Amino acid sequence: MREIPLHSVGTPVDESTESGPPIIRRTEMIAFALIGLLVIAIVAVLYIARTLLMPIAAAFIVGTMMSSGAAVLQRLGLPRSLSVTLTFGAAFGIVAVLAALLSAPLLQWSSELPQIGEQLRDKLHAFDRPIALWHELQAALGVAPSDVPLALPKLEWVQPTVDFVTPTITELLLFIVTLVLFVASWPDLRRSLILVSSAHDKRLRSLRILNAIEERLGSYLLTVSAINIGIGVVTGLIGAATGLPNPAGIGALAATLNYIPIIGPIVTFLVLVVLGIAVAPSLTAGLLPAALFAVSAFLEGHFVTPTIIGRRLELNALAVFIAFSFWTWLWGPIGAVLASPMLIVGLVVKEHLLPDESPQFPED
Repeated sequence: MREIPLHSVGTPVDESTESGPPIIRRTEMIAFALIGLLVIAIVAVLYIARTLLMPIAAAFIVGTMMSSGAAVLQRLGLPRSLSVTLTFGAAFGIVAVLAALLSAPLLQWSSELPQIGEQLRDKLHAFDRPIALWHELQAALGVAPSDVPLALPKLEWVQPTVDFVTPTITELLLFIVTLVLFVASWPDLRRSLILVSSAHDKRLRSLRILNAIEERLGSYLLTVSAINIGIGVVTGLIGAATGLPNPAGIGALAATLNYIPIIGPIVTFLVLVVLGIAVAPSLTAGLLPAALFAVSAFLEGHFVTPTIIGRRLELNALAVFIAFSFWTWLWGPIGAVLASPMLIVGLVVKEHLLPDESPQFPED
């Protein structure tokens, strides 16, 4: 009887060492789908309930900034009630000063709107010759030129725009009441948030998160306010140097609108274009205030603000732009104002809950 070699029985087959493509399991696909549906549901709720959530979120953000100011006064020895009162007094005083500076030019411009329109129409006749040349070029190319005269754009968009930009009385009252109650009860609310967990390390982490949020939001408010005041002063000086009416009101308008990224400077630029063309003796001189403001806004937006805020708050420019685009699309101008503060809050929470482990990358 022939013997069978031992090595030929039950010899294991060598496994392939080649790594195949990653396989997405069904459970992972279900998890991705559920996460996507959750994100869509959250965005839908934020949009549908924006009239309720937007003033409350604004009150929480502004209240946290004001609480940091009240905490500074408390560290100086003032009681909590007096610190809160002085903080609210200073905030409402600044708002009253801005309203007083803005009310006079706005009322004047609204009453003189027909005259400004006539002056703009007269100044825009300087484009009659270029338009005629364009029509001659169209005729030479065999395209029928349009005989529509140059006219100012209609103003049907003004009322919907005002309704979109300005909050309703109900939203304003909800914001004010929530802000007052939040600042007044912030120490108790803060203590409750810290004591939610019974573990000492989790309480310490909650305390660090709240301290970091207060510090960064307070620093953001002071930094942005200082930059916007500088833009207002520069714009007021531009208005005074170029002969625009009420340069103090124009500076206050520029400082206020500059709290709204991208949209605010554009609105200020358009206001300066209209006023400059209406007041100046020539079209070139009328465009000078807007051009000088565009240069200052460009320097502020591309050099001053990124350098200061990026260095002090460590905000990524791409993240700021994406947050601004998302919240503006979702909540309008109020969302644009709240985009950066809410991004700061999210980054603080992420840094403490998901800290970077600083992995060592291989060398190139």
